[in-house]
Amino acid sequence: MARIFFLMLIIIPGMLMAQQKRPAHHSDDGFVNPWPGYEKHGLAQVARWILWDRLVKGSRREDSDSVRFDAGQNDPAFLRANRDALTVTWVGHATLLLQIDGLNILTDPIWSERASPVSFAGPKRLMPPGIDFKKLPEIDAVLISHNHYDHLDTETLKKLAAQNDHITFFVPLGLGAFLEDLGIQRYEELDWWQSVRLNGREFIATPTQHFSGRTLWDRDETLWCSWVVIGAKNRFYYAGDTGYFPGFKEIGQRYGPFTLAAIPIGAYRPRWFMSPVHVSPVEAVQAYLDLGARYFIPIHWGTFVLADEPLREPPRLLMETVARRKLNPENFRLLKHGETFIPGKER
Repeated sequence: MARIFFLMLIIIPGMLMAQQKRPAHHSDDGFVNPWPGYEKHGLAQVARWILWDRLVKGSRREDSDSVRFDAGQNDPAFLRANRDALTVTWVGHATLLLQIDGLNILTDPIWSERASPVSFAGPKRLMPPGIDFKKLPEIDAVLISHNHYDHLDTETLKKLAAQNDHITFFVPLGLGAFLEDLGIQRYEELDWWQSVRLNGREFIATPTQHFSGRTLWDRDETLWCSWVVIGAKNRFYYAGDTGYFPGFKEIGQRYGPFTLAAIPIGAYRPRWFMSPVHVSPVEAVQAYLDLGARYFIPIHWGTFVLADEPLREPPRLLMETVARRKLNPENFRLLKHGETFIPGKER
C-alpha cells in the first residue's frame, strides 16, 4: 500500500505538469483554435449553408463559369536567373513564387486543374497557373499552411519532389507522415512559434485561426499555420487560410515589420459560416495593419469557386476599404495571375 501511495505521489504531479505544459492549441486528439469567441462549425452548419443558403435563398447568384480575369506577365528567364532581387509572382489562388536572398520559395503550390480529391469533380480552375510548371526556377523551399485540397495538392508536390531532390518542404505538425507517404523525405515539421534555418534564412511557423481535414474523419488531426520568412534585408509573411484573430498583432510585434504580407481576400461569404476561418477583405486590411507590413499581396481569390461572394467582389471591397481608411493604394498590389511584383520597381 505504501508503495502504491509513493508511486501516486510521483505519477500524478507529473501528469498534471504535462497537462499544464501542453500548448493551448493542442488537444487530446489533435489541435484547436484557442482564442476566445472562436466558433467551430460542423456538418450541421455545412448542411445549412448548402441546403438553405444556396438552394433555398440562392446565395450564389453569379454565373461563376462565365467570369474570367486578365492574365499578367512575367519573365521566366529573369526569374530563373534572379539571385538578388526580391520578387513575388502570383501563380494563382494561394500559390506564390517568392524570391528572397537567392532562395526560390513556393507557397501552397497547386498546378492541378481541380482543388479536389478526384480529377473529375470539385472546384475547377477559372484561370490557368500564372507560370508554366516547366518554366519555374529551381525551387529551394515549399511552404504548406494546412492540408485542405486547395492548399496541399499531392500531384504538384510529387512533381516538385521529382524535379529535384534538394527542396525542403516546411509543414505544420502532423503533415510529415503525409509527405513520407508521397515519398518525400526532406521536410521540416513545425509547431506554432518554432523556427528553423535554411541557407542562413529563418523560417517560422506562426498561428492562424483555421482548421484541417481531407476527409470526414480526420478533422483537426493535423495543425494549420502561417509562415514567416526572415531574410537579410526583407521579411515575408504568408497567411495561408485564416479568420481574423488576435494572432496577427502578436506576429507583427514579434517579427514585423514585413516588406510583404500575403493575405487571403476570398471565400468569405456567407459570413455567418465563413467568418471564423476566412477573413473578409475588410478584415484582411486590418490584419495587414496589425502585422505592420509595407506591401499587401492579395491571395486566395479569383482562381477557384469556393464560397458565395461574387468573384469580382473581393478586390473591389479591398480597395474600397483602402480608400475609406485613407491608406496608400500603391501598397496594395492586386496582381494578375502570373504577374510579378518587384518592390522598388513600382509601376
